[in-house]
Amino acid sequence: MITKPLLLLALFAWLGQAQPVPIDVVQQSPADTKTDLQVICLFRSSPVNVLHGALVETDKKLMGLLERVRKPELFRGELGETLLLAPPAGSIGARKLLVIGLGDSQTFSPQRMQLVGEILYVEASRLGVAHPFFAPTVLDGGVSAFTTGQVAEQVIIGFLRGAATDKALRDANVSAGQRVTALSYLAGAKYAGNTREGIEKANRR
Repeated sequence: MITKPLLLLALFAWLGQAQPVPIDVVQQSPADTKTDLQVICLFRSSPVNVLHGALVETDKKLMGLLERVRKPELFRGELGETLLLAPPAGSIGARKLLVIGLGDSQTFSPQRMQLVGEILYVEASRLGVAHPFFAPTVLDGGVSAFTTGQVAEQVIIGFLRGAATDKALRDANVSAGQRVTALSYLAGAKYAGNTREGIEKANRR
């Protein structure tokens, strides 16, 4: 799938004197992104949580690795649990793949994504990546009860909280990570508009 930026949002999170963080909404599969860090999400490892869409594509390019580690005795997929991979050359486009657990799919609510957004910022900073790519993969995990806008709003609220915390640490000259200067948020063509609305709503808070 060819990268196709849908819009470069004129949305900036002015966190005190913090530098703005541009958010680019891109139509692309996380299996194809050319980036230092691609972030995806997985629900709790359970036979009822079947992979769909982009997650199947990503797993296929990783030669079934996601399915092999997505087990209760390995990567449990609990909320906030993380797994960092260095994909082999010739598999997916990203140099590193970070998986964030979403917990139980049956009790999922968009508010859970605030923690995911915060982890997204903190882990990108810790890994020295200024411009991460993020795909919520909630729909690809089988949960369709909420709009992509509802999910995106909560992700960005958490992401901006992470940025604000990092700014406070930088102001105190104690931050140990890289400042995240941009974010690419992946969304399918039919969901891009609603995703943009959710991001805009988060930025207006």
